[in-house]
Amino acid sequence: MGAKRKVIVFLGDGMADEPVPELSNRTPLQAAQKPAMDRIAREGRSGTLLTLPEGFPTSSDVANMSVLGCDLRTELCGRGPLEAASQGIVLGAHDLAFRMNLVTVDADGILRDYSGGQISRADAARAVAQLNAALGAEKIRFHTGVSYRNLLILSGPEFSPEVACDKPDDNHGNPVAEHLPRAKSPAGERTAVVLRDLMARARVVLQDFQANAIWPWSGGRAGAIHKLTECYGVSAAVISAVDVINGLGRCMGMDVIRVPGATGYIDTNYEGKADAAIEAIRSHDFVFVHVEAPDEVSHAQDARLKVRVIEDFDRRLVGRVLAAVDPSVTLAVLPDHPVPIRTGKHTRTPVPVAVRHAGWQPDGVQTYDEEACLHGALGALKGREFMDLLLGGKPA
Repeated sequence: MGAKRKVIVFLGDGMADEPVPELSNRTPLQAAQKPAMDRIAREGRSGTLLTLPEGFPTSSDVANMSVLGCDLRTELCGRGPLEAASQGIVLGAHDLAFRMNLVTVDADGILRDYSGGQISRADAARAVAQLNAALGAEKIRFHTGVSYRNLLILSGPEFSPEVACDKPDDNHGNPVAEHLPRAKSPAGERTAVVLRDLMARARVVLQDFQANAIWPWSGGRAGAIHKLTECYGVSAAVISAVDVINGLGRCMGMDVIRVPGATGYIDTNYEGKADAAIEAIRSHDFVFVHVEAPDEVSHAQDARLKVRVIEDFDRRLVGRVLAAVDPSVTLAVLPDHPVPIRTGKHTRTPVPVAVRHAGWQPDGVQTYDEEACLHGALGALKGREFMDLLLGGKPA
């Protein structure tokens, strides 16, 4: 496959799962009606991709960096700097950016909702404005993002990324006090103290909001991420509602295409994303279309809603694009990581992959799901092998 082939990748965040009793021991992918994704598998080749290797956080920034062929050992910088890049925030050498969730904590100090009840952008903006008014300073700045996904930036050489911050979506029902930021080395002590202090003071500032607390995590400094455009000699674009993906795309030299009505939730504008992808592939070699909704409903542990979201993803996005683009365009579908309904947490299980490329002999896989893809001709991919397969001329 030549490096100038046209490629569209559809990524359903958290779409992979495990068998669910209420779905007759099928996964949501197996239970869903998804003719477009099944067609890609049937007319192409399938396999799996390891996106969350041992030794790295089980977070979406890690998983999507894996999908896009990044070297996690040298390029992983944390979610905070990626989301800052998406917002056009230029980080200085001594700036430390954290993803900051607006969350809901009950009177007993238990985390009840990592998304603050899917707080609206308007309410999130008001909350962040109050945080800046009450707690902001020359070295402490809060920035709005999308809904509950916001940023905290600490500035100064005294701050260090040597802090451990647990993931909020892994700690529903747990006491916040048992999952506070902590230093990984003496260099991180001051930073951990400041983060814990800000979390405590924010409870007072946000007491009248449903999202009544903050949870900073995945902090880091701006890193050096390779340019996809330079690595493969292609023009590339990213379409997503969330800052972490748009920021990753921007860092990798991809054009960020904003779609009105893209929300990062189940009410996202699927048709708008599809039409943007159809338009983008005319002027770009590689288009990465990311949808957050499956991840959100998986964390909520709602199996029926996950099936519905997968069906929307298939019909309103993948199917719409499949019907519109030339058959010569290579199409690939995959999640970034699994989120089993059983736990509502990310796992390291390799994700199912299906790729349709003109000229390939199909491998006999008939459906796109976790079990069927295990038997595909692509085998068990890891590292840059997925991107090399799509763009680097690796033999199929």
